[in-house]
Amino acid sequence: MVRRLRFASLLLAFWLLAAFQFSGAADVGSLVARIKAVGKEGAGNADAAAAWRELVKSNSATLIEILTALDDAGPIASNWLRSAVDAIAERTLASGKSLPAGKLEAFVRQTRHNGRARRLAYEWLTRIDVKAPDRLLPGMLSDPGAELRRDAVAVVLNEAKIYLETKQEPAARGAYQKALQHARDRDQVNLIAEQLKKLGVPIDLTAHFGFITRWLIVGPFDNSGGKGFHTRFAPDKSVDLKGEYTGKDGKKIGWTEHVTTLAMGKVDFNKSIGHLHGTTAFAFTVVDSPGERPVEVRAASNNAVRIHLNGREIFFREEYHHGMDIDQHVGRGVLKAGRNDILVKVCQNEQTDAWAQEWSFQLRICDTLGGAVPLTVITPKQ
Repeated sequence: MVRRLRFASLLLAFWLLAAFQFSGAADVGSLVARIKAVGKEGAGNADAAAAWRELVKSNSATLIEILTALDDAGPIASNWLRSAVDAIAERTLASGKSLPAGKLEAFVRQTRHNGRARRLAYEWLTRIDVKAPDRLLPGMLSDPGAELRRDAVAVVLNEAKIYLETKQEPAARGAYQKALQHARDRDQVNLIAEQLKKLGVPIDLTAHFGFITRWLIVGPFDNSGGKGFHTRFAPDKSVDLKGEYTGKDGKKIGWTEHVTTLAMGKVDFNKSIGHLHGTTAFAFTVVDSPGERPVEVRAASNNAVRIHLNGREIFFREEYHHGMDIDQHVGRGVLKAGRNDILVKVCQNEQTDAWAQEWSFQLRICDTLGGAVPLTVITPKQ
């Protein structure tokens, strides 16, 4: 009888423990869901804060679940969840307990997860395992997450620097070329290009970044009073490369070929069309892609700009003289296998200030990390 009672007690304890553990897991999931429900302009912020205060009381066993939740979390929710990971990990280490190193490393290696989440896991892993970078980074040169790829490239750059310092120029050249294949951040690419130039290997950064330099352009059309940005001129509707249009002030205009030699593919309408104000110009090109693939069409301009890919507008911004920086505008679309049309509309306003004279743009096609994609620029027949 006593044995049966002891067995029943043990069985009850087992089921209570299992129920408690299941309840804890369910609680974490519900708390995370409340945090992920936070919306724009503070909607649901109070409930998210309350959920966060409960979530950070959990132990380190919940870290992977919270990190995984970052995969589809919005920007505001991501901030809450990342801070929860930090708070739990800090408290765990401060109490003398350990973090789940094996699970953190497995999470870092799983490239399907959010790049920032993997980076966060990596940072906590390296805090408790100083040898982790030596294990992980050599295999991350082609990582789909920019957050970890940069560190992997930095390791190769450090090797190249050591080769230079020890007068091993061929080895340094090889290391820099290897780094260039994988680098995506402009500061790293610029450093590599500078060093390779010194080693006798000049790099065409315009081509490396995938800037398009061959265009057909037409203009000027009217943009007095800023109306041109919203007016559908003939090229807005369809591109007829043999067509003749009536432009600003009744001037007859048509498409002309333009090949820019300016750095990073900059197309300067002041030089190609004229130093004008209150005007609109179009640039058109065709690229051939070996296959279908999602891409980012990244552009920069001091002016109001619209970008169309295969007849669909993928980006627009009506703002003038806000500065020009590489990749400041990003449109997303899909390159079809074969021919793809790109149309850019650039409007200059009527400001006469010395700092408001730029009328230009640059454009490149790349993957989500900024690496140029394989394509061929085709000169359309007029």
